Amino acid sequence: MGEVEQRPTAGSRLGAPENAGISTLEHGQKLPNTPTGKLISIKIQMLDDTQETFEIPQRAPGKVLLDAVCNHLNLVEGDYFGLEFPDHKKITVWLDLLKPIVKQIRRPKHVILKFVVKFFPPDHAQLQEELTRYLFALQVKQDLAQGRLTCNDTSAALLISHIVQSEIGDFDETVDREHLAKNKYIPQQEALEDKIMEFHRNHIGQTPAESDFQLLEIARRLEMYGIRLHPAKDREGTKINLTVAHTGILVFQGHTKINAFNWAKVRKLSFKRKRFLIKLRPDVNSNFQDTLEFLMASRDFCKAFWKICVEHHAFFRLFEEPKPKPKPVLFTRGSSFRFSGRTQKQVLDYVKEGGHKKVQFERKHSKIHSVRSLTAKPSEQHSEVPKQSCDFTYGDGADSPVAKSCQQGKELKVSVEDGGQATTPSLKKSPKEGKRLDGAAMAAMEEEEEVVKDKSQQNRSQTQQPSTGSLAGSPHLSELSINSQSGPAMANTTLSPNLSPDNRQASPLVSPLLNDQTCVRTDDEEEVRKKRFPTDKAYFIAKEVSTTERTYLKDLEVITSWFQSTVSKDDCMPEALKNLIFSNFEPLHKFHTSFLKEVEQRLAQWEGRSNAHLKGDYQRIGDIMLKNIQSMKHLTIHLRKHSEVLVELENGIKNSRKLEALCRDFEMQKVCYLPLNTFLLRPLHRLMHYKQIMERLCKHYPPNYVDFRDSRAALAEISEMVAQLHSSMLKMENFQKLHELKKDLIGIDNLVIPAREFIRLGSLSKLSGKGLQQRMFFLFNDVLLYTSRGLTASNQFKVHGQLPLYGMMIEESEEEWGVPHCFTLRGQHQTIVVAASSRIEMDKWTEDIQMVIDLAENCNGPTPEFLGSSPPDNKSPEEPTLDQESEDDLNASRTSLERQTPHRGNTTVHVCWHRNTSVSMVDFSIAVENQLSGNLLRKFKNSNGWQKLWVVFTNFCMFFYKSHQDNHPLASLPLLGYSLTIPSESENIHKDYVFKLHFKSHVYYFRAESEYTFERWMEVIRSATSPASRIRVLSHEESHVY
Repeated sequence: MGEVEQRPTAGSRLGAPENAGISTLEHGQKLPNTPTGKLISIKIQMLDDTQETFEIPQRAPGKVLLDAVCNHLNLVEGDYFGLEFPDHKKITVWLDLLKPIVKQIRRPKHVILKFVVKFFPPDHAQLQEELTRYLFALQVKQDLAQGRLTCNDTSAALLISHIVQSEIGDFDETVDREHLAKNKYIPQQEALEDKIMEFHRNHIGQTPAESDFQLLEIARRLEMYGIRLHPAKDREGTKINLTVAHTGILVFQGHTKINAFNWAKVRKLSFKRKRFLIKLRPDVNSNFQDTLEFLMASRDFCKAFWKICVEHHAFFRLFEEPKPKPKPVLFTRGSSFRFSGRTQKQVLDYVKEGGHKKVQFERKHSKIHSVRSLTAKPSEQHSEVPKQSCDFTYGDGADSPVAKSCQQGKELKVSVEDGGQATTPSLKKSPKEGKRLDGAAMAAMEEEEEVVKDKSQQNRSQTQQPSTGSLAGSPHLSELSINSQSGPAMANTTLSPNLSPDNRQASPLVSPLLNDQTCVRTDDEEEVRKKRFPTDKAYFIAKEVSTTERTYLKDLEVITSWFQSTVSKDDCMPEALKNLIFSNFEPLHKFHTSFLKEVEQRLAQWEGRSNAHLKGDYQRIGDIMLKNIQSMKHLTIHLRKHSEVLVELENGIKNSRKLEALCRDFEMQKVCYLPLNTFLLRPLHRLMHYKQIMERLCKHYPPNYVDFRDSRAALAEISEMVAQLHSSMLKMENFQKLHELKKDLIGIDNLVIPAREFIRLGSLSKLSGKGLQQRMFFLFNDVLLYTSRGLTASNQFKVHGQLPLYGMMIEESEEEWGVPHCFTLRGQHQTIVVAASSRIEMDKWTEDIQMVIDLAENCNGPTPEFLGSSPPDNKSPEEPTLDQESEDDLNASRTSLERQTPHRGNTTVHVCWHRNTSVSMVDFSIAVENQLSGNLLRKFKNSNGWQKLWVVFTNFCMFFYKSHQDNHPLASLPLLGYSLTIPSESENIHKDYVFKLHFKSHVYYFRAESEYTFERWMEVIRSATSPASRIRVLSHEESHVY
């Protein structure tokens, strides 16, 4: 080891022992032999802007210098950092740890190296040391000041407020203004000072460590977090920027991500002179060529970027440092460069073993001192990190068991923002403070991320990990996740996430989160619980009322609390519209809050949690249902207004750009986990759920049972209400679906017109001169649209053609074209040949199209409003052969950023695109009826224990929460394309009430608490995994006129 200049280090000044656990060494490994000889002085600029001088042997490799810096800082997790400097050609490069320093730096005395963060992990919870997180926070602060970390004003103000909290402590207006006047954290800071102080006011009591954690929580969701742009050009000469992250290689245009290439999708990276080459793995569902080529400024720029890519791939994807290749005897070919140092997996393993001593450190610029524990017991080794993505407490009571996530989330969109357990030192906020911060962070954070499982590590037990994309054709949502700077998605980046999501145009990149956690089993607690609580089916039916009512109340709060709060901060919504919306939803929220309280009191009596059960017969629910359904009739006047609410809100959005932007930004918040207008339909959907519950209860009870009469009366009352509102609900669902699809489509302006009905959407392969190309088809009762997925920041589908259904003919053509599941659509002016992914999918499409053709024959012709605004058709009317699409037209969206909107990579449309499937309006209607909430135990394929989660199933998707009290999901799992089965004996799942979900290599096990709940989960999930094959026949009398 090179000798450090003889003066006390940051640690020794505070009385800490010298740290022998040097960053890049394995635990127990001895220091390398230090080259002897002449010493040279090298200046290092630290992240706190101080400069340190190190005396290093002249022939020492770069690793010696980096270790000396880490030793000087007592930094254990030094592998995330690196030293960068400008070489003799003024190109900023990283110090090579294997090469001698003198061969890299020509004049060491005149060069200042910068100690900066080199590898940005997907989740800062992976950083176990407070010192490491502090240094990362300094890096974020530096990137903000230098303009590297670009974001919207709200995000910037929120970030700076946490920096100010860590530096000067709790809010004081006078002190804040003086501090902000002296310190410039971002260009044009003056305009944000009031907003910064407004956010800072909410951080009272927050320690510097908590501020660092919150700062990184917000920063990691920003699109430019950890991004270092490298200018390049594509084959067409368009100026772009390349960068590399933990997920893979990203492509930016300006500061907007337009593409991504997952490590799992990349077969080889190389460079030839100044051409950077990405060779992709074959993918029939991808429109990309086998090898992509980018042109950089020079060979040196190209090689520097290639080296960075090699290092990122090795650090995040490998288990251990790659072994050096044997030197050739005669000739050398290519670069011998390789990654040197520990991989992220090795770093996490080393810190987990706890062989180091945690020491104090000094925060520059901060008036508050931070102290790290001087002892570290194995059982406390993770106590420093707020347990956000690993440890959860679930259940209804304070005694709920703690369950740890045992496996990488694979496909769950992870979006973790709340604090950990009470034992963690960070993120301790009162519920009120937590909610306030959550709302601010939601308004500022960028798109949620997704998680994808790395095949090379799928057999290792791993924790959930966010990432920015997913593999095309994989179960993950977004082929290219794009983090919008307009607000959070929510999203999971995920991706993921893993939630998730999703997070996020094609690509899938993901790196594994390599923590190998020990699972906490909950089997014993569950057995005790089963013995204590009732086993009667009526009890579990009553409990379903309670669990689904909790979710319904949360959905109402999205409108009455979150949306109302957002609207009240801006004057873009007319007062008449505000009154119309909130005056009709607030009475519902008030009523159902009281209803839920009454149901939960009855359940407590039923379970024997109170002494009331000794005084009477409380083992029933029909009386409560009857009483409240009768009271609910008085709310019918508000329910009838909901169609007007939906129409007026959409009209307001159409007529006001400010209102449109407000609603769009609100939809990107994680609390709005479904499209906004979906929440407006929830009250009508809830009536259907009550009806189904009462039907099951009446079916269960014998006619002479004490609760049967009340239950039957309640069923009659609710059936009458549903019958009165059913027609209105069908129209509203179609209206809502058309507006939702409108957001996913580019190239059609008047999609929503009277009498138009949505029939089916899904992925088909279209045969053209270029062969089979994946396209997204949208079938309505008057027209069939086909689109391609845009590679723009908006991630929408671009309309390439439309076929009026009037006069169309459909015929199977597998033998003619030699393509399985192929059929031909012959319109009056155009003929196309398409192929489905399976015979079942083909039958669904042909049945629906033929049904709509038959209906169109009874009409007076095609809809003129649609044809008048459709994209121009460049084909001649006489051409009867295959549609020859222009590849230039299809690729134009790669550089065109027209009509940019926040990333919409997590919608049902995108799921169908990636899973190569389709859904119909009947499927959506069935999904509305099959919604469920409750606790489930989840287990991954290779994990040992079960994790308790609050799960909400709706809209073909499972949403996962820590508890029913959470405002937004941690992760989501879209189930379209998944298979639902019961585990076999060979899978060694020796538990009752377990079902299995799997898609390709992704496998999840879930345990229910009783036979009834098991059957209910199987029933509702089957509705998503086995969509309806036939669509209802629409008549003109059923047309949805608005």
